Amino acid sequence: MGIGHVRYPTAGSSAHAEAQPFYVNSPYGIVFAHNGNLTNTRELKQYLDVDAHRHINTDSDSELLLNIFANNLQKTGKFRINEEDIFTAIKDLMQECKGGYACVAMLAGFGIIAFRDPCGIRPVGMAVRNVNGGEAKDYLFASESVVADAAGFTHWEDVRAGEAIIITRTSVSRRVLVPEKTFAPDIFEWVYFARPDSVLDGVSVYRSRMAMGDLLAEEVRQVLETKKIEVDVVIPVPDTSRVAALNLAQKLGVPYREGFVKNRYVDRTFIMPGQQMRRKNVRRKLNAMALEFSGKSVLIVDDSIVRGTTSKEIIQMAKDVGARKVIFASCAPPIRYCNVYGIDMPSRQDLVAYHRTPSQIAEALGADLVIYQTLQDLIHSVQQFNSKLRDFDCSVFTGEYVTGDIDEPYLAWVEESRSEKLRLTAPSSNGVSPTGPTLTNGVRANGTMGNLTATLKMLSPKEEEEEMHRREVMASCSGPMNGADDIVGLHNTFKVGSM
Repeated sequence: MGIGHVRYPTAGSSAHAEAQPFYVNSPYGIVFAHNGNLTNTRELKQYLDVDAHRHINTDSDSELLLNIFANNLQKTGKFRINEEDIFTAIKDLMQECKGGYACVAMLAGFGIIAFRDPCGIRPVGMAVRNVNGGEAKDYLFASESVVADAAGFTHWEDVRAGEAIIITRTSVSRRVLVPEKTFAPDIFEWVYFARPDSVLDGVSVYRSRMAMGDLLAEEVRQVLETKKIEVDVVIPVPDTSRVAALNLAQKLGVPYREGFVKNRYVDRTFIMPGQQMRRKNVRRKLNAMALEFSGKSVLIVDDSIVRGTTSKEIIQMAKDVGARKVIFASCAPPIRYCNVYGIDMPSRQDLVAYHRTPSQIAEALGADLVIYQTLQDLIHSVQQFNSKLRDFDCSVFTGEYVTGDIDEPYLAWVEESRSEKLRLTAPSSNGVSPTGPTLTNGVRANGTMGNLTATLKMLSPKEEEEEMHRREVMASCSGPMNGADDIVGLHNTFKVGSM
């Protein structure tokens, strides 16, 4: 048995101490990994300290989840627990912990466990495979079905909202533990995070993005006809928007071209610390081919627009190589609110669409026109493939949070903890700030990621260039833990090895 996890920091930091999985030896020896974000961490930490007397070593909400689970198991007072005890412990956890979470755990000598939050915000599923063609079976839990495909597992099945599954050497037990709430998976999984060859909650990511392109094409057609604008070519921003852009081009009857070549060895930009680094890395990440832009009216398609840093640089790159006109289309509606369920998005003030109209956004980005997918069409692009999906978490577009516990003071607290200013003053091992500030929410921005940001603040342009080059070299290494603290990792994705 085994548990693995790759995660960028949505709560806490990117230090080695917060690398998952977490482990506690009491009770029973528990290994634990978590994808998502809790929204009542302050209350949980207070409870664990004052009432449960369990020491928390890091600022990670994953460690809080583990200790809540461990404490609930310890309440049994048993020398050996059974499946009923585990179901009871997880049920109590679901009533205590608020937010979005998909979790896997391993109990020493007992088995592996998976469970999903009552709203099903974050994804997780299960698959099986026969061992050497016999009756014995391996089991796997993962956040995306593509993990099962790659490992030779079949019969993928999503864990239901509020459900827990326990797998031992002799049995598989599953149970929905809490009264059904609104099942509302995060729609941004289909927009951006999931791989196109994955299936989430019964919906092919690939098919949903095709539908996004078809529906966006109709919106683009209407806007272009109203503005009396013609486009010569459709160009995607690689890689996520390719599927949608191709369908959009076919619907419009406009040539589809690959105008940007991607450097695979540069990190994702929207989760990078520091606006300066994000802006420079866009140029390192993409190269515009002049022959596809020169003298043309270009429709550039991207999956979404977050801060606008990437989009602005891409638009300028297109103009630099001779584009006559640049229209920018987004497969997602305007992102105007922060995410609190496990996606590291910036504060509202840092979002380019916050308090701006599409025309004002176009002006801010330097585009001739910006066209957004409507929320209704985005929902339909996913919902049409599974009629059971009646609701989604669309909070980044609407500001309406499905758990019902998010208010303005909490959002202000989240934004303070994520603010660029506080990241830039994070503690550093190079002596820039030996102690560093503790945020008012109790989250200390420590770890090498914070160190790097604090360092960049004090570097000259040449030194900053050298530091960014060092990051790229480390990102291209394949050895274990090479550059792990310096590189913002992939989307929260875990997998549990065979049993």
